[in-house]
Amino acid sequence: MDRRSFLRTSALGGAAAASTTLAAPAYAQGNRELTMVTSVPDGFAIFDDAAQLAIEYVEALSDGQITINKMPAGSLVGAFEVFDAVSAGQADVYHSAEYYFLNQHPAFAFMTSVPFGMTSQEMANWYYRRGGQELHDNLSSLFNLKPLMCGMTAMQPGGWFNVEINSAEDLQGLRFRMPGQGGQVLGVLGASVQNIPGGEIYQALASGQIDGAEWIGPYADERMGFQEVTNIYYTSGFHEPGSALHLGFNLEVWESLTEQQKSIFRVAAEAAHAQNTALSLAENGAALARLQAAGVQPREFPDDVWDAFGAAAAQVREENMGDPIYAEIAESYFASMAESAAWFEIGDGEYMRQRNRVNAG
Repeated sequence: MDRRSFLRTSALGGAAAASTTLAAPAYAQGNRELTMVTSVPDGFAIFDDAAQLAIEYVEALSDGQITINKMPAGSLVGAFEVFDAVSAGQADVYHSAEYYFLNQHPAFAFMTSVPFGMTSQEMANWYYRRGGQELHDNLSSLFNLKPLMCGMTAMQPGGWFNVEINSAEDLQGLRFRMPGQGGQVLGVLGASVQNIPGGEIYQALASGQIDGAEWIGPYADERMGFQEVTNIYYTSGFHEPGSALHLGFNLEVWESLTEQQKSIFRVAAEAAHAQNTALSLAENGAALARLQAAGVQPREFPDDVWDAFGAAAAQVREENMGDPIYAEIAESYFASMAESAAWFEIGDGEYMRQRNRVNAG
């Protein structure tokens, strides 16, 4: 059985399967307006910034002939409903994090981030130069979607806690917000994992509904106001070392675009991705300094907790390796990561060690 047949018979949900029967829409030549649904409210730092950048680039590159009506989470559909809405043709394109959609297929995890996976640069290497885009295209096409990478949060901290984590036992029963495979890892270690949309995290943490949460990084976290609730902040995380965001087009909508229009979207998405990566990396240091000045206490997980994270992450990955699509994407992902890491360790790693030594002298 080929990949397409396998997923259509075993993984597609009702909404996605129904979408394959939709007639391809006929569009008049000339100006186009597309409806974009997103998984966060307007103005959310880093996440919504990427969507807004893409919109601005598309409209500028098309000289205003393509406009996008952005509908933030909750205005048309809920934060985690954007995938089904676009797949079924209720909206034209979404902007989101693909690991929100593991219920559609577990391989979507690789398109955002997986525990002990790729950094932001390694992700770009794989996606643009080692087949990641093509694998994502193949997977998404089964759900009537066409993806483009569009945004990067870079390394995400371990998160905000109302208690210290001194051993893996401290995770038992902890009510913690973390999506994707990272959340599954915490579940293996005994935590009660909550997959709460971004727009609802602050209230859940402030009300005591959860004991902790991770979001994006110091710059975005500061904007969320988590420092108003707790001052315990684990600044290195195992779960998302380089988290990509994506546009996901309804496939019929994508195919209705001219080649020039498709190129505009590709260039706009890549430009937004590059700018968003720089925004994420440039602002976190200053934001962390402000958080510390306000009384936040940066912490690091002990080595034995990191070891527990690593063992649980390997277990979670292996649970899905029986799925041929997941296995194919995993093999490609980790092969590219090993290739990139080998060079970074020799080149960048030695340079940074020597730079720090020389500058310290």
